Amino acid sequence: MHNIRKIFIGAAWPYANGSLHLGHASALIGSDILARYFRLHGDDVLFVSGSDCHGTPIAFEADRQGVSPSEIAEKYHKEFTETLIDGLGFSYDIFTKTATENHYKFVQEIFLDLYKKGFIYSKETELPYCKKCNKFLPDRYIEGECPHCHFSSARGDQCDECGSLIDPKQLIKPKCKICGNVPVWKNSEHFYFKLSAFQEKILEWIKNSKGWRKNAKNFSTNFVNRGLQDRAITRDISWGVPIPLPGYEKNKSIYVWFEAVCGYISACKEISIKIGNNDLWKDFWQNENSIHYYVHGKDNIPFHTIIWPSILFAYGNLHLPDRIISSEYLTLQGKQFSKSRRWAVWLPDFVKNFDSDTLRYYLIANGPETSDSDFSWKEYQTKTNTELIGHFGNLVNRVFSFVAKNFPEGLIFPEELDKNEALFLKAAEEAFEKVGQAIEAGKFHEGLNLIFKLVEKSNHYLNDTSPWTAIKTDRKKAERSLAITGHIIKCISVLISPYLPKTSQKISLDIDFELKEWSYPKHSTLVVHNFKPLYKKIEDSQIEKEKEKLLS
Repeated sequence: MHNIRKIFIGAAWPYANGSLHLGHASALIGSDILARYFRLHGDDVLFVSGSDCHGTPIAFEADRQGVSPSEIAEKYHKEFTETLIDGLGFSYDIFTKTATENHYKFVQEIFLDLYKKGFIYSKETELPYCKKCNKFLPDRYIEGECPHCHFSSARGDQCDECGSLIDPKQLIKPKCKICGNVPVWKNSEHFYFKLSAFQEKILEWIKNSKGWRKNAKNFSTNFVNRGLQDRAITRDISWGVPIPLPGYEKNKSIYVWFEAVCGYISACKEISIKIGNNDLWKDFWQNENSIHYYVHGKDNIPFHTIIWPSILFAYGNLHLPDRIISSEYLTLQGKQFSKSRRWAVWLPDFVKNFDSDTLRYYLIANGPETSDSDFSWKEYQTKTNTELIGHFGNLVNRVFSFVAKNFPEGLIFPEELDKNEALFLKAAEEAFEKVGQAIEAGKFHEGLNLIFKLVEKSNHYLNDTSPWTAIKTDRKKAERSLAITGHIIKCISVLISPYLPKTSQKISLDIDFELKEWSYPKHSTLVVHNFKPLYKKIEDSQIEKEKEKLLS
């Protein structure tokens, strides 16, 4: 029996200011693969995420719609829950939100602790102010040209094009996003996090880190080498976590980039209280042997590799990130996904119209794991129909339908194997370790490839033994090859369960196989009943309909 590990998995918290699109799914899918795999492996998993409910994106959207920020946040939090959990099958232990009393309390606790230690301090600073709107302009309310890559629509806190964190004063040709006026600069008192104090510590920590994706390591090293600057962690906005100091409670709040990352711990505290074990979170956060994974998109790298670790260093005695699983960008038919420009394939629509496992397959087989990749409806249709259905679905359909029809009483696994059969089954047995290692390393594409090599071997074996021909003259021979292939399918149903959970469950139900652990299953009688094909072919008419939506 292996040592049970404590595995924390933190998936990025999406902003609750609009529906999720395929780009979000491509960045987050790895978190669920990890959680499902480690649970099957027998490890103790805490998989958390939630909706990022504060900050200017939500306030800006609320202003645009003429409603309160809480209405916007609650609407999309409900939609996220339905889309990610019910739709895509994400197996979070908790999917919460930053707009909870529990989260407020923990963020304020960290704020006060760092303030007392001198890592948070106040100072007057010049900030953009719109005379026409009569308000200070937090980051989403101001835009201009990025000083680093010269992208024309950079925000006042970050450039979506190159990922650089920005001070609004660095923007070239800034303007108010509400009215278009050029802002003036006025003094306002704010609290700053002394990020500069962690320059050497963070650089050394990044240098010694292992198990990070290359993009995270390179980006973070370059970012820190440019010099860490202290950053304001409060904003002139009432929608957010209140500052826990007298006189600051009403018109200013702790800003989202500081408070949202604290959600990784506040979520763990929340579930600890819910299950009646208040100290559960400590098993993961005050345990040097636990392993912490953070899964997110490229634009979230600095928050997970620089800002959050610096907060943890400042607070002390808490576990730092171990594995940074950051994807590159997914584009849509050659152009960047954009909520504001409505150029997207929206997840709520996708999971209503298509099998979510087909999307999970596509995003791992063709997603932006190590380089930018593009989603096109035609490519999605082709990969689904030829690979997922043509190779894998067809294998299961051929074996299960033939067994159900010709061997309703079931198939007994042969007592002795010839050399080729033994090698075939050995390959299946060895796949558990190989695929497991790939998943643990965040190499999800590699793991899926290994599984589909086993699918390919199974199809070759089935074609070579041709049970549909053998049954006419040698029923025992047909039974033997079907029993062996059926057992391999049983293996595949375990191996593929972190990737395609609904598919795996269908296979398991068809053969009364209880999927309990990440290991080569015992040989047993194969009985198939109530079998239905795993997937429906995606028709040209469906794809044309989706392409028309993009153009409308």
